[in-house]
Amino acid sequence: MNMLAFPRAPVVVEIIYDLVCPWCFIGTRRLLRMMRRRPDIDMAVEWRPFLLNPDMPRSGMSRSAYIQRKFGAEDRARRLFATITEFGRGEGIAFRFDLIRTTPSSVDAHRLVHFAAGFDRGEVVANAIFVAYFCEGQDIGAYDVLLGIGRAAGLPLAETKAFLASDMATDLVHADNLRAHRLGINGAPCFILGRRHAIAGAQEPEVLECLLNVAIFDLSMSESE
Repeated sequence: MNMLAFPRAPVVVEIIYDLVCPWCFIGTRRLLRMMRRRPDIDMAVEWRPFLLNPDMPRSGMSRSAYIQRKFGAEDRARRLFATITEFGRGEGIAFRFDLIRTTPSSVDAHRLVHFAAGFDRGEVVANAIFVAYFCEGQDIGAYDVLLGIGRAAGLPLAETKAFLASDMATDLVHADNLRAHRLGINGAPCFILGRRHAIAGAQEPEVLECLLNVAIFDLSMSESE
């Protein structure tokens, strides 16, 4: 038995994330950087929605009202944003929290990532939504903004329009959010490798690679039994 053999099936990498979470932006950048360092491993990414603000109106709310509700004092929020901005620089992310005027519901943005994944464009669209919101201050709950992101990512225009105008995959977003909570996940980001090994937070690539190695070993052992 070769205990170091790579698994025959792809290692499934589940990204539990929210598109209005700056740590998710940082964390997914680090995860994808780790994956690029391991071209020897076949990995299949699944984007799993998590709703940090499940009661957010679909129209969103003003940024100032959201900050007041979530943080209480603006000074506290400013200190946190400064810390996040510093970490973001290390991942090539230029956070511009000052440009954000609306805190949106992320349901429709999650729906678009799900739709894009069917065209193998999930990663591209998720990153574009993160950039639009955190670096450009766009309202990623707005139909026109999401349609523009989909179009720039090369998604078929007519199908994307019809999808965004519908309620398709809305139940899926809420089901994935519920699934995460049932698994004991109470925040984002969280990454699950090989369906069994989970780690929370925006971890460094080296930490994520260690977990990947554990998942590979576990899967290899299962296949050899």
